[in-house]
Amino acid sequence: MRIKAAEAIIKCLEAENTNVIFGYPGGAVLPLYEALRSSNIKHVLVRQEQSAAHMASGYGRALNNVGVCLATSGPGSTNLITGIATAYMDSIPLIAITGQVDSTSIGRDMFQEADIIGATESFTKNSYLVKNAKEIPRIFKEAFYIASTGRKGPVLIDIPRDIQDTYIDFEYPSEINIRGYKPTLSGNTRQVKRAVDLINKSQRPVICAGGGIRAAEANDALIKFVEKSKIPVVCSLMGVDAFPNDNPYFAGLLGSHGYNFVNKSMNESDLLIVIGARFADRSTSMIHKSSLTRNVIHIDIDPAEIGKNIETKIPIVGNAKDILNDLLDYDYELNTKSWLSELQQKRKNYMEKLFAHDTPLNPKKLINKISQFMGNDGIWVSDVGINQIWAAHSFTVSGSKRFFTSGGLGTMGYSLPASIGAKIALPNTKVVASMGDGGFQMLMSDLAIAREQNAGVKFIIFNNGYLGMVRELQKNTYNENSYFGITLGFSPDFMKLADAYNIKGIKISTDEEVDDAITEMFKDNEPFILECIIDPEISSVPRLGGRKHE
Repeated sequence: MRIKAAEAIIKCLEAENTNVIFGYPGGAVLPLYEALRSSNIKHVLVRQEQSAAHMASGYGRALNNVGVCLATSGPGSTNLITGIATAYMDSIPLIAITGQVDSTSIGRDMFQEADIIGATESFTKNSYLVKNAKEIPRIFKEAFYIASTGRKGPVLIDIPRDIQDTYIDFEYPSEINIRGYKPTLSGNTRQVKRAVDLINKSQRPVICAGGGIRAAEANDALIKFVEKSKIPVVCSLMGVDAFPNDNPYFAGLLGSHGYNFVNKSMNESDLLIVIGARFADRSTSMIHKSSLTRNVIHIDIDPAEIGKNIETKIPIVGNAKDILNDLLDYDYELNTKSWLSELQQKRKNYMEKLFAHDTPLNPKKLINKISQFMGNDGIWVSDVGINQIWAAHSFTVSGSKRFFTSGGLGTMGYSLPASIGAKIALPNTKVVASMGDGGFQMLMSDLAIAREQNAGVKFIIFNNGYLGMVRELQKNTYNENSYFGITLGFSPDFMKLADAYNIKGIKISTDEEVDDAITEMFKDNEPFILECIIDPEISSVPRLGGRKHE
């Protein structure tokens, strides 16, 4: 079948079961948009290209599939960069398609020319500059395979305008074979046996669950392994939804903004079993260096991450689900009853402290109430900043509930577009997005897409008039009189803004208003804005006293 390359691209996407593309047109992608016109693929016109990447990320994440975004050359492609880097740091599968100036003009500083391949080289899993239109079917087959296998991530395909207009004989490959790219899925049997022996010798073991658990669809396997081995579980920020926190073996969140007692317990454990987590600085900053030289079993699909940040005694490369199933084949003889009881009591004390704050409106209590109202299903999309820590500590994980956030890059503005993408993917699922007043204003034009697509996301704006996390960091690093550059001296009236976008909204400032606000917010499947006036002195985490590591 002889067709234009632009039409071939759309057929490639259809072959990969792409139903929605988030994009913004321009001169360098006109042929592609013309081909898209006659396709059954839905196009969502974003208001800024960064949002296209975040929406595609949220969409793909909700479906555990590959999201697709599209932008023109030059500023269109460079605006995608932050969203691509966000997906890369959090291992989210994404295909970013960009237009480029004519292939004969590349390198001549043409109008809207940018070297997007070079600009994104360090935070894409792979990238292609299409030089021969005949290669398009192979390139797209490879791109989707690379994005969705191994450690998942974004792949960029840059397509010159003249290439899109070229006619080719189209046939989509049925098989793929990429030399040098063979992700390891099954764990080494010998290493698994060594891990079992080390586990059975431990007395105070801890499992650290990361985002790789959800990416590998290993949640059920983790629960079975924990219940068989009786080992307590802590999670990283990206692993908040990796393990139900109503499970008796759940201890809490670790890291620089984690539960204080969890970090102390990590220092007191004699074995760390890290599964699907990079164990980067935000996770390990509160752990004594001497603790990191003790027994560590690190399970991850990306061999480059094992041993990169912590010394690992037993590395096991492979898919978390497969390796957990291998571990389930063995018997465990641990006696963790006393260790677990200690952690459970500390968690109980911590949670009481978390919600006991003398303030008119406690954001942590509000998040907890809403997440319980959502039941055992739904998606919570948290933005970045002090509100992110409130959400990570207070959100209740049970059933099939999900928690999305930007953990690696820490991208403010992420939650608004990502939540819309998730809601478009799963229109009948409750989707809540929480953000600060600073993060909201970064990409608030996306409210137009929520209204236009009737994406019934429940947006929660925590308004404290500051960039709260930076304010807290300045206070803790210097002193209370050192605040600078963090005051939002002027913000729009968010309720009038909601009205301008034809979105219902309520502003509350006390705990007494919360229940009625939740009822009103969830009475239909329409978009809704809940503005919460918050005391700027509320900290990210409660301090229980003692040393820094406690």
